[in-house]
Amino acid sequence: MLPAEGLEALALRYGNLYGPGTGFAPDGDLAELVRRGRLPIIGDGAGVRSFVHVDDVATATLAAAQRGEGGVYNVVDDEPASVSVWLPEYAPALAAKPPRRVPAWIGRIAAGEVGISMMTRIRGASNEKAKRELGWEPRYRSWREGFRSGPDGPSPPRLRHGGPP
Repeated sequence: MLPAEGLEALALRYGNLYGPGTGFAPDGDLAELVRRGRLPIIGDGAGVRSFVHVDDVATATLAAAQRGEGGVYNVVDDEPASVSVWLPEYAPALAAKPPRRVPAWIGRIAAGEVGISMMTRIRGASNEKAKRELGWEPRYRSWREGFRSGPDGPSPPRLRHGGPP
């Protein structure tokens, strides 16, 4: 192993990506599951996800390359949401029926422990450090706006402290 004296690591932790080329895109795998009614809310659906649009990933990555210091930055929107909240709102964006609800013991058979954890126990993340230290603001402040607007949202990407978008 080579010594890493003077090196600082910078890590970007992206939330659940949505937008063109992702599973959440209209032609994506996850979207297809929702349209077919094969992505139910398991248990109480209290698992919280943090989302980020692919456009926001690009601007955050650029901001980190220009201004980032060593450390970990969560690249997510401003509104973490439980499965029981986001999934029923995502379905209509795809013209799909509302998701079914199934008890955790049934969900465990199909989704396993990881699926149960994602549906009932995971917790979202905060983007405050990325906003504060990188001068980054998400174009889609909420997955709600992003799910409704699609890839061609209402405003151009922006950085708080100037620089290229």
